[in-house]
Parts: sequence; C-alpha cells; structure tokens
Amino acid sequence: MADMDGSSVDSKEESSEDSKLDFSEDEETLIIRMFNLVGERWSLIAGRIPGRTAEEIQKYWASRFSYNNPMPNLS
Repeated sequence: MADMDGSSVDSKEESSEDSKLDFSEDEETLIIRMFNLVGERWSLIAGRIPGRTAEEIQKYWASRFSYNNPMPNLS
C-alpha cells in the first residue's frame, strides 16, 4: 500500500538516522569526558549511554569534533 503523503521508505530511514545523531547536552558531556579518559574506544563509551551504538557515537564525534572544530575544554 502506498503512503498517502507520497514519501518513500528511504526518506523516513534517512530522517530517523539524522535524528539519532541529535545528542543531548548530557550525552555530549559524557562523550567528551569518556573520550578524555579512554580515547577512541567507541564501544566502551557507547556502553555508558543507553540506546546508543558505537557507530552512532563515532559518527557524531567525527561530525562534531574535527580539526576545524576542536573539542571544548571541560574544566
């Protein structure tokens, strides 16, 4: 059965993937703190954030903190 609004399954999957990369401030703070402790051990960091995968966290980190956007200092 076709969707009434004409949207496709691909666009729904893409938008849900984009929303998964929306991290809360608490999640971002935890990721930064964990990164400072354990480095790029994404699976270990993901284990501390319910509902997040290592791949999501790694993708988020790469998009958020690159050479052009350095990591903030959490003093």
